[in-house]
Amino acid sequence: MLRRKKLSTTIGATNYAYLHNMVKAGRAESVGAAMDKTVEIARRLDSRGALERQTAAYFKGLTSQAAAEETDLENALSAASQEMDFDQP
Repeated sequence: MLRRKKLSTTIGATNYAYLHNMVKAGRAESVGAAMDKTVEIARRLDSRGALERQTAAYFKGLTSQAAAEETDLENALSAASQEMDFDQP
């Protein structure tokens, strides 16, 4: 079981209202749980941003030959996915 940490701070009134509304809407069990969910979303967005920057740096650093190989792979995967029926179980 994960142990929770105590956090005692003040936040803006509109942010508190947002967290409280999450509880009222049943999207969180408590203001603390609403805060956890909100921070998880922020962390996920931050991680996506880091991944986007790392991916861009990877492609920017490719040699022209490696970039051509990546393009060939992209085209092959795209063509293969066109043949797949994603609606079939």
